[in-house]
Amino acid sequence: MLTRLTRHLRAGFAAAGAVAVAVGAAVRTPAERPAGAATEHVIVVSIDGLRPDAIERYEAKTIQRLMREGAYSLQAQTIYPSKTLPSHTSMLTGVPPDVHGITFNSRKSDEHGVVEVPTVFAAAKRAGYHTAAFFSKAKFHHLAQPGSLDYWQGPGSNLLNWMATRTVPDVVSYLEHEKPNLLFVHVAEPDYAGHTVGWMSFAYGWAVKRADGAVATILNAADEAFGRGNYTLILTADHGGHDRFHGSDDPRDMTIPWIAWGKGVRPIGPIDAPIRTIDTAATVLWLLGVEAPPEWLGTPVVAAFADEARIAGEPGGDVASGATAATVSN
Repeated sequence: MLTRLTRHLRAGFAAAGAVAVAVGAAVRTPAERPAGAATEHVIVVSIDGLRPDAIERYEAKTIQRLMREGAYSLQAQTIYPSKTLPSHTSMLTGVPPDVHGITFNSRKSDEHGVVEVPTVFAAAKRAGYHTAAFFSKAKFHHLAQPGSLDYWQGPGSNLLNWMATRTVPDVVSYLEHEKPNLLFVHVAEPDYAGHTVGWMSFAYGWAVKRADGAVATILNAADEAFGRGNYTLILTADHGGHDRFHGSDDPRDMTIPWIAWGKGVRPIGPIDAPIRTIDTAATVLWLLGVEAPPEWLGTPVVAAFADEARIAGEPGGDVASGATAATVSN
């Protein structure tokens, strides 16, 4: 089984260099924080297919550290159908599929174009922020609305999937010369292993550890780029999975982790309030002091954040730029 997975991963990685898409790669300085922003930099890491119960079972040490030092839920819920593109579209637009209209799960740009509901990238860009996204699957083209991203990259074909060994080094290189205010990173190894061998299999556990290592690399690069304690991280997933499938309303497919860590986060551990994937985009804009588009239905997960951040998030609020309530360590 592991041999079959290795062939799958090698094939994806070998093809990774064939096609890449990058838009708006001009060097920019990050925007100044407006009144009402709790942080100048937000990173969203989505680990495709990560089940919450896999974090402890496979000893994902970096993710466990984020949980200890931050605020989290292992009972957050994605949307139905619990598939990669519909779920990520909801995560990044703050609305369910019956609003954003993305119910298919592959790149169909010629037929459907980009999503029409404003993405979190578009809202942040309109507020003057610097935005960047690193996708590992071609289907994410539907989220790259024109003018919404200063930089983005991803495979150009449904036949290509990128490994973290391609995506994450590119993130590191980007952060060596850019300081985006909103950075999105998609890591897909657990999903690849789940479909190839099975969720919660030995190979899936190996993929979870690889994803965990990718998160550690991103954190180290962010520390160098922004300064330790000067950014906020949200780590989540698009869906879980069972056997070799996902997409149903089975709790194993629908339940996802949601972790907040870093600047402005209250290190309380478990969050009691219910969290939906559509709340992620709303939380990002709330942290950046940007008003959410009127059609969005998600709400900020304010329970995860310290009083200073909550005050900043209120109309007319602000906090000293150096304020942080999180314990940040390596």
